[in-house]
Order: sequence, then C-alpha cells, then structure tokens
Amino acid sequence: MTNKIAPSELILNNDGSIFHLHLKPGQVAGDIILVGDPDRVDMITGFFDEIEYKIQNREFVTATGRYKGKRITVLSTGIGTDNIDIVVNELDALVNIDLATREIKAEKTSLNLIRIGTSGGLQGDIPVDAFLISRKAIGFDGLMNFYARREEFADVEFEQAFKTYTCWNPLLASPYVVDCDEDLYNKIAENGFISGITISAPGFYGPQGRELRLNIIDRQINDKIESFRFNGLKITNYEMECSAIYGLGRLLGHKALTVCIIIANRITRNASSDYKPFMKQLVVKILDKLTQ
Repeated sequence: MTNKIAPSELILNNDGSIFHLHLKPGQVAGDIILVGDPDRVDMITGFFDEIEYKIQNREFVTATGRYKGKRITVLSTGIGTDNIDIVVNELDALVNIDLATREIKAEKTSLNLIRIGTSGGLQGDIPVDAFLISRKAIGFDGLMNFYARREEFADVEFEQAFKTYTCWNPLLASPYVVDCDEDLYNKIAENGFISGITISAPGFYGPQGRELRLNIIDRQINDKIESFRFNGLKITNYEMECSAIYGLGRLLGHKALTVCIIIANRITRNASSDYKPFMKQLVVKILDKLTQ
C-alpha cells in the first residue's frame, strides 16, 4: 500500500510547481496576506523593502518579500469561496506535502492567513470606511459541507439558531459558522476596529439580497439578518471569502483572520466616496502588526 497522493488529486506543473498558484515550496512565507484584487498585490508590496518572488497565473498573483525585515507573502485569490478552496489547499500542500514524493509530511507547518478586503455593512450604526475584523464567519456557500469533520470546528448552536430565526430555505446550502483564530485576533485587533460577524455569500447579487432584473427567493432576508441576535451577538457585514478561509484553516491547522473596510452600508444605503486611502492605512496597520 502506498501513501502517495495520486497525480489526478495533486496536480503539478511540468516545472514542479503547484497547479493553479504556480508556486514551489519555499516561495511562500509563514505570514500570508490574502487579497481579492490582483492589483492590490502591487499596492501592498509597494511598502516592502524588497521582493524575492512575483508569480502570476490567471487571477492568482503572488509576491513574497520583506517588510521591516519580516518575510511576508501577498497573494490575490480572486473572488469567491471556490477560489479560496484552491488557494488554501494549494498553500497547505506547499508546506505540508512533499511535492517530490507526493507524501504528506509527518511534521506539519501552520501558516498565518490574513485576508484584507472590502465589505458591505449590515447594521445601520456601522459607518462606511470603518475597519471591521471578523470574529466569526457564516458561510452561505456550502463549501465546508463537502469536507469531513465539519462538526469539529463549526458553531452548531449558532447555525441552528440562525436557520430557525430566518426560516432558512432548504433549497439553499446549509450555513456553517466558524470562529477566527484567537491568537491572530489578539495580535491584529486594536482600538477603532469594529469586531463583528461576517457572512460570506456565494455571489454578489442575489446571494446578498440584491435585485436587478431577477427576484430573490427571500426578499426579507437582509431584514432578518439585521435583526438576528444570538447570545448578544449580531451579524455585521457581507463579503465573499472569509468563511472558507476560516473553515479550511481550522481543518488544516492554519491560523486565519479577516479584516475588511466597509465600503457601503446596505441598511443606510450609504457608500464610500473613495475607500482606497483607507485601504492603504489598513494595510500599513496590519503589516506593522505582523512585525511586532
């Protein structure tokens, strides 16, 4: 019997790099900043002292370098939890699978995965351009329901309360709820950051309650989300990647955290006039936290 992972399951390129990311072992740091927008990689690494590698395939752009002497990787994931499934699994393979022998390493490496993104507020008291750190994530996408041991990391009591309160439609994927890594939270959080609960939706329009030419199946969903409370906690914002990062991170033994800028408030209907200067402020805050 062999413990090797088959070529059909772990696909490598001709140069030995991992299939989608086109990265080789050693080309990623232990601290990895995940962003959706490929152009944001250059913005962040513009603060670096030096860049060792920059590699691109499709929407996946990776740059590894040093900021104040600290080795950090910045990687663009594109949009959606389906892309996060690719990114986190392939990052894990780079550090925890011997790509030459296709065998899982006995000694595992834990990565720090910090997502910096944009988001829409779901409570009227959350101002645009605020920095929101996700203490919990709710996955509307269903991704983690495909993986075994889901119940080991999920907040099942929260899930059941949410589904009951919203009269969750059984045609939709069952939501899963995952906590961030507490160590990373304590390292990154600071006064002025809003601590919240983030929904990761599998789309930008219908899955987030938007209607253009198509009606959604539950036109009261955002009202129910806004008014839902569980043990004094309330849901604060929508985005599209956090839950999968938290879920896969938990299962694979990595630490994960998401911090977003609120660029629009879905309740007050306000939107940021220009969030990019605030994004730069947030990036520098997180880079400095990682060097401490």
